[in-house]
Amino acid sequence: MDWERVRIFLEVARAGQILKASKNLRLNHTTVARQVTALEKSLKAKLLERHTAGCTLTAAGESLVQAAERAESEFLKVGASIGGSADTISGTVRVGAPDGLGNFFLAEHLGALAARHPGLIIQLIPLPRTFSLSRREADIAITLDRPKQGRLILSKLTDYSLSVYASQDYLEREGGIEAQADLAGRLFVTHIEDFAYSRALDYAAALGRLMSRRYECGSIVAQIEAVRAGHGIGILHDYAASRYPELRRLLPEVRFVRSYWLTSHPDTHGTRRVQEVHRFIASSVKAARGAFELG
Repeated sequence: MDWERVRIFLEVARAGQILKASKNLRLNHTTVARQVTALEKSLKAKLLERHTAGCTLTAAGESLVQAAERAESEFLKVGASIGGSADTISGTVRVGAPDGLGNFFLAEHLGALAARHPGLIIQLIPLPRTFSLSRREADIAITLDRPKQGRLILSKLTDYSLSVYASQDYLEREGGIEAQADLAGRLFVTHIEDFAYSRALDYAAALGRLMSRRYECGSIVAQIEAVRAGHGIGILHDYAASRYPELRRLLPEVRFVRSYWLTSHPDTHGTRRVQEVHRFIASSVKAARGAFELG
């Protein structure tokens, strides 16, 4: 069995689309389709059902994915053991993180690590979504909920707090907020409920009962910018809001505490580059822990 064809098929299975897989592999769309077809012919089995919107695995395809992932894991383990004694750190490490932590902490700190190691490529993906380590969407993922399934190396990164904020200009224009009752009739800058990917985002419901007017944004960055611009009141991450002197923390009794969890996959965690990035994230957050949770 041609491993290169299996590797291409595995990427198609993970991506769910030949076009997306070809982009991930940096191969021509026709080449990827041809390699999968050749693999099916060599195995005398149909591996994919091809549809207009993508591909689905057949029973034979599911079986091959499981076997291919086991083989891939062994290759990764061997690579880790061979490269573990190298003096330099090189290669690519992809980090998936919530957009708040990714944009307002990791972007700055991981940039310093990348600058320190010329051979290391760090791919930071700060998006409001989850990342699958088993599907190789990331080498390291930071989650809002503690994972309960899968083979993972897991540790708690830190607790963090969120508070109610408005800009100074907004308060001068619309009036101060001394009690929760003062929130009535105000514009609530918050997330889009349909895009909520974690139960940890349920804090918005607490103020949503008081403020019926809503401006909903799909990212933490957008929410902060809307509040900074003086359009309304929002629940913001304290460590992010502290960057902006024009923001005022309101109603100190209204405070939410959530957690970040640091995860990696056993098959890739042993590589020196992943270990270094993992260690660096943990140590950087620990050093800044006082900024993550305000009293």
